[in-house]
Amino acid sequence: MNTTDTKTAITPRRDQDFPEWYQQVIRAAELAEPSDVRGCMVIRPWGYGIWENMQRQLDAMFRATGHRNAYFPLFIPLSYFAKEAEHVEGFAKECAVVTHTRLEVDADGKMKPASPLTEPLVVRPTSETIIGASYARWVQSYRDLPVLINQWANVVRWEMRPRLFLRTTEFLWQEGHTVHETEAEAREETKLILDLYERFVRDHLAVPVFTGEKSESERFPGAVQTLAIEAMVQDRRAIQAGTSHFLGQNFARASGIQFQNREGKQEFGWTTSWGMTTRLIGTLIMMHGDDDGVVLPPRIAPTQIIIVPVATKEEWRPRIMEACDSLALQLQGKRFGDVPLEVEVDRRDIGGGVKNWEWIKKGVPIRIEIGPRDLEKNALVISRRDQPIKAKESMSLQEFVAVAPEILTSIQQNLLERATKFREANTRVIESKKDFYDFFTSKNSAKPEIHGGFALAHWNGSREVEEQIKNDLKVTIRVVPLDDSSEPGKCIFTGEPSARRVVWAKSY
Repeated sequence: MNTTDTKTAITPRRDQDFPEWYQQVIRAAELAEPSDVRGCMVIRPWGYGIWENMQRQLDAMFRATGHRNAYFPLFIPLSYFAKEAEHVEGFAKECAVVTHTRLEVDADGKMKPASPLTEPLVVRPTSETIIGASYARWVQSYRDLPVLINQWANVVRWEMRPRLFLRTTEFLWQEGHTVHETEAEAREETKLILDLYERFVRDHLAVPVFTGEKSESERFPGAVQTLAIEAMVQDRRAIQAGTSHFLGQNFARASGIQFQNREGKQEFGWTTSWGMTTRLIGTLIMMHGDDDGVVLPPRIAPTQIIIVPVATKEEWRPRIMEACDSLALQLQGKRFGDVPLEVEVDRRDIGGGVKNWEWIKKGVPIRIEIGPRDLEKNALVISRRDQPIKAKESMSLQEFVAVAPEILTSIQQNLLERATKFREANTRVIESKKDFYDFFTSKNSAKPEIHGGFALAHWNGSREVEEQIKNDLKVTIRVVPLDDSSEPGKCIFTGEPSARRVVWAKSY
């Protein structure tokens, strides 16, 4: 991080005030803004363009594994939630409820709800119960299985402490809901999606993650098992970037999802659910951003190459624009990540310096400048967003067209390597309670500096210990790793036997 007094586009810098830096980056890059509706946000075109790329790429991965999209109602009858007690208890405090229809004007000329509903409707916080009602009608025999469906939708969870992208009352997501003939198939599906999420976040967003199982206290309400991916961002906190839940037969029993098995007997289905949300955009910002704005991995950037004409005299403009348009056309014929390059020419009638800084703050992977001198040499000037802002390289037009996909690949790999090194540098194996508390305690309690990270430490499985650490340090178990390299030891808090180390961190 930048600790000098060098002037940066974003104020404050990350090392000065990370939460405020995050808000300022979002504003400067025109990603989103708070709405007049408390806790909600307006996602602006640049931010929504990132989400569209995530959506398109994730959707292709879902389809490749046999899943198909559908859409289910936004409103869920309250009685549906009452069928699954643990589930409704887990979401009760976050639910928005519709109780009336129709507005009328009262005696004072003010609008008020007029007609009470027979049954209140919950605005979708998650769709297990409403989708379960459809699945109960669709599934009659083992021949109807598996059901592999995803939906792209918005959900509402009443949020008391909103933060753009990370926590908002309304947010966008995908939610998969599947039904299987056997427990083994449902568990296999749960792990399949976890691996898919890990691959997507690593290969497309250039973010390394820890994967594993959530502890019982962190489990999705009503689930038998919750698997998750956890990313470390630059203030060394964790962000839960995706979850996949094995629901057992709990929701099938509640919704009546039954089928005739191969022996002719009635059996409840085995179900899963899984999701990723727009908080991935917040994860990206916090992982790759710098003190000059967003830094976007090329695979999810709405524009991968921006071409900035530099024409200080009007007589140069026609030739320069012609060269820029010709370059854009050639680049659009190239492919990166199995799709055509996303290239844009900035035609706005404003200064080149202003344009450049706007695209720097937006995080476009490659910026190209073409001016009169470049035309004379049939060349251009290239800047990479993963390199220092003032770093520039001159290159012939033909050479750049030939190597542009390779440069984008290099940027993508560089961001992943940088993020991986950062995570490794801030992940520590801890052997004692004192070292654990020291690791997660700031030196300046009045204005805490960036501290901590991921701790790998033994735990005896006790929920009481987990709650104590959460109360003392605001640190939670992020995942219990699933890999086979378990290393038995002793819990650093109690001295009792521990089967393996778990991943602890402060989180968003």
